[in-house]
Amino acid sequence: MKNFILALLLCISVNGFAQLIQFGPQFSTNITSAVTDDFSSKSSGSGIGVAGFARVNLLLFYGQAEFGYTQSKFSVSQTGIGETQYEVAGTDATLIAGFKVVPLGKLGNIRLFVGYNWKNYSSIDASNNLNYIPFERNNGSVLGGVGVDLWKFTLDYRYLAGLTDLDASNRELKTGISNISLGYKFL
Repeated sequence: MKNFILALLLCISVNGFAQLIQFGPQFSTNITSAVTDDFSSKSSGSGIGVAGFARVNLLLFYGQAEFGYTQSKFSVSQTGIGETQYEVAGTDATLIAGFKVVPLGKLGNIRLFVGYNWKNYSSIDASNNLNYIPFERNNGSVLGGVGVDLWKFTLDYRYLAGLTDLDASNRELKTGISNISLGYKFL
């Protein structure tokens, strides 16, 4: 009888732990825009990303950490100087705090979240044959978004507002990134 009770408690604990912590891969696409008033024109570009996430669920609240690799493109131009097209790629880490607005039980939920993202650009390709443009390798951003969990899938839309001035000269250049990601929860 003791073994039966112990096995029953173990099964309940494993099931509770699976609901508490979830992890898995996610794939994303993004549209990156230059946010600046110091250039005469700017254009957006698209990129992709891959990451892993771990989520801790606490009733209606949750916390999530992500670590991955992203690529982005955008361009800026200055009258009389020329256009600079940026292709940047590197690792990023994200911390998110969220609230489950519409819990749907075992089917899933609808979520709102905020967080912080840090990117380290290990690859910076700035195509401008007129002059060298210094570029900051680290970029911090605040983010906000909405997500939906359905069964083991998670679909998120987030907007990342850049806090870091990426142009190391006297001009201001920040990023605004719209991101859509699809993830799969193993637990």
